[in-house]
Formats: sequence, structure tokens, C-alpha cells
Amino acid sequence: MTRPELPVTGPGLRPPVEAPEVITVDQLFDADGLYALRATLVAHAARLDLPEEKVDHLLIVANELATNAIRHGGGTGRLRLWRDATTLYCRVSDHGPGIADPNAGATPPAQPDTGGHGLWICRQLCDDLIITNADDGHGPTVTALIGVDGQSTPHSGDPR
Repeated sequence: MTRPELPVTGPGLRPPVEAPEVITVDQLFDADGLYALRATLVAHAARLDLPEEKVDHLLIVANELATNAIRHGGGTGRLRLWRDATTLYCRVSDHGPGIADPNAGATPPAQPDTGGHGLWICRQLCDDLIITNADDGHGPTVTALIGVDGQSTPHSGDPR
């Protein structure tokens, strides 16, 4: 059985945010490493001089994205974190089947007592969530943009 090819360009798909040369955190993870990943993020968030609320948002978003990578992406993933003057970027990638809908999580799940809340939760806590797939349509990358210092990210169409 072959997997359907997922789109890498087209309506609703945005180009990925380019990572800078200097990354604050670049860490591989698996299910056993989630605690260490969160501890690393807390330590680095202190160095990035983030407001406490933004640290909380970062930890929840990173945990949800990492958990999705573990569940749907083959059990492992990679998290990269960096900041510019107005935005904190949290990028999680894996080698899973990709995410067909670039707007996944834009609406609450129909069944509140089932799974499927991760991307929706992320969208509630960040200014933008950019979902892209590798050129072959597999291996999704999800980049969360969190405005810092009261700034809304320039990439966001939603002024939340």
C-alpha cells in the first residue's frame, strides 16, 4: 500500500520560515526524552529573557508538537528553537507521513473527549503555526511563532 502524495505547494500552503545560522536549541527527542527536552527549553527560555507567560506557552506548544511527532512520526523528532527581535520560533520535524491539511488544528476537534487537540491547542497559544511537508510530501515540519514583548508576529494573519 502506498501513501498518497501530500501537497508541498498550493492553496493554503505557505513557504517555511527560514531558520537562522544560530539556533538556540537543536535537539533530537523520543518518548523517553520529553522530560529532558522540556528541561532544556526552560533553561534556554531563561537565557532568551522571555516573559513567564510566553515560557508557559512555549512549553505547552513544544510538548504538543513533540508528542505528535512521537505518535505520528515514527517515535522520534527534532526540535529547533530560536528568537529574533519580536518572535520566538519553535520548529518540530519528524519522518512521519506528513500532514495533508496545512490548516490542521484551525478549528476545535468535533469530539471534545477524543484525541486530536494538539495542533488546535498550539494554534490557541501562538500567533501562527506553519505546517509544511518535505518535497516528497512526507516528513512534516511544524513551526510555531510566538510573539514576544507584546508583539504579534509579522507572519500571522490573526491578530490574537
